[in-house]
Amino acid sequence: MLEVKSLYFRHKKADKDVLKNVSFSAEKGMLTTVLGANGSGKSTLFRCICGVWKHYAGSVLINGENISNKSFKDRIKYFAVVPQHHEPPFPYSVLQVVVMGRIKHLGIFSSPTKKDFEIAEEILKDLGIYHLKDTPYTSISGGERQLVLIARALAQEAPVMLLDEPTSHLDFKNQILIMDKIKKLAQSKKIVVLVSLHDPNLALFFSDRVVLLKNGEVFAHGNIADTLNSENLKKIYGISVKLVSANGYKLVIPEIVIDQE
Repeated sequence: MLEVKSLYFRHKKADKDVLKNVSFSAEKGMLTTVLGANGSGKSTLFRCICGVWKHYAGSVLINGENISNKSFKDRIKYFAVVPQHHEPPFPYSVLQVVVMGRIKHLGIFSSPTKKDFEIAEEILKDLGIYHLKDTPYTSISGGERQLVLIARALAQEAPVMLLDEPTSHLDFKNQILIMDKIKKLAQSKKIVVLVSLHDPNLALFFSDRVVLLKNGEVFAHGNIADTLNSENLKKIYGISVKLVSANGYKLVIPEIVIDQE
């Protein structure tokens, strides 16, 4: 389990906190989504959790162990991070990029072993992209790149996976495919998966739990059915919406009048 307790963060020389008393938990085998308007603190929260930025108060716990004082390097064993986008300086092959996720298992002067490559290849097979293993990472599509980054994260074999807006640069089809993969990985690998999203509909389709951020604070959190309602969405996004049912799913529809003239 991932637990965030009373987390506070502010930038150096700033007089206002970016994160204020942020507390929530995320359980293994479940997909937990962080939602909030632009500037609500989603990316900052992820950077503080994985240790890229240092919070000045509060704690981050993995299975009850407080890791707040561990360095970013030491946190590699706990967190696998999937960024919004990634542009490598060299045209590494897809397999090479995934093997990079094995770095925490190697010694200082060690090179990847046959076992490391076998693990990477099995992950590529599981994600359905084994056919790309020898393809330059720089020449594949955006959706394929996200799958490769997820594969690299899985190669770390960390108990927590953090995905910061993994669908932000993808078309509609790839958004659905990527979120479906992420959901299934949480269930099959029994890991904690925390993802930030812009689209509340994607959260409704795939998430088990949700954390709603507003101005750097947790406005509400809990299971998706109870927490993601029209009242809460209006308060965090500042727009009136209604939830409708279609084919067994709930959809968020904005209540706005569009001038057709």
